[in-house]
Amino acid sequence: MNKRERLEATIAGQSVDRVPAALWRHFPGDDQDPASLAAATIAFQQRWDFDFVKVTPASSFQIKDWGVQDVWLGNTEGTRQYTYRPIEQASDWRALSVLDARSGALGTQLQCLKTVVEAMPDVPVIQTVFSPLAQMKNLAGERLLIDLRQNTADFVAALETITQSTLAFVREIAATGAAGIFYAVQHATANLLSEDEFREFGRAYDLRILEATKNFWLNVMHLHGDNVYFDAVADYPLQVWNWHDRETGPSLKDGLAKIKGAACGGIVRDMVMLRGRPEAVRQQVEEAIAQTNGRRYIVGTGCVTMIPTPEINIRTAIECAQQSA
Repeated sequence: MNKRERLEATIAGQSVDRVPAALWRHFPGDDQDPASLAAATIAFQQRWDFDFVKVTPASSFQIKDWGVQDVWLGNTEGTRQYTYRPIEQASDWRALSVLDARSGALGTQLQCLKTVVEAMPDVPVIQTVFSPLAQMKNLAGERLLIDLRQNTADFVAALETITQSTLAFVREIAATGAAGIFYAVQHATANLLSEDEFREFGRAYDLRILEATKNFWLNVMHLHGDNVYFDAVADYPLQVWNWHDRETGPSLKDGLAKIKGAACGGIVRDMVMLRGRPEAVRQQVEEAIAQTNGRRYIVGTGCVTMIPTPEINIRTAIECAQQSA
């Protein structure tokens, strides 16, 4: 099978020649220049030959043109620290305007994505897209929840603006030839919102954005965090779900019972993939394959792979997938 055939069969629950595998990571420094990020992403794929490629810009890329500032301080995950957030009071939300997806930081990210897609025509490529709530968290920091609950009119006005900007960006992705998006949801968790709050301010807007992705064939949901509202997103119109399955419920087996597509995960990204020995990686992949009977399953980690992850552990995860035939 080629990569697309393998993934489509996996999503449909059909037999495959082997279990697919995909890992992705940040490229701090490189992610500040579209050509450099494209080159780093291509080189990573050429090194490991994953079944799909996720293009991973800095989390600020969708909101850069609203004025945020950030810096990389050596975080092993590759994420950057925000040094300036433009939302300092509730009225600042109304100052946001819908961004032009073809210019600024969004436009350069589209150029990066197109470069990656054209360099690897036989590899499915997906673009990271953060949910509106995730973008708002990075715009406002800790005051996000305060404004959601106490200054709701201002908050909802900005939520609509950000949704419109995200929709415009998602629609432009199609022109690059990408296979889909990696949709990052960070607020479907009891640690941050009640389930009713998530359904009102998260799910309702997520579904509008995902409606614009219906012509893609490889949309991946990333459900971030623990104590997650899995049932609140289990019916999203996506093909693959990725969550911290080793750190929070549901398990891969139980998650697959709730969704229609495939699950990607099975390996703890820090204590096992980063700090563990290859034997621990192999054990977790074999357990994940046993849980899923090798159907509707993609070998991966519950979130982004840490930058210092030993190559032998990456190699072991891939070899386990290849040996699952």
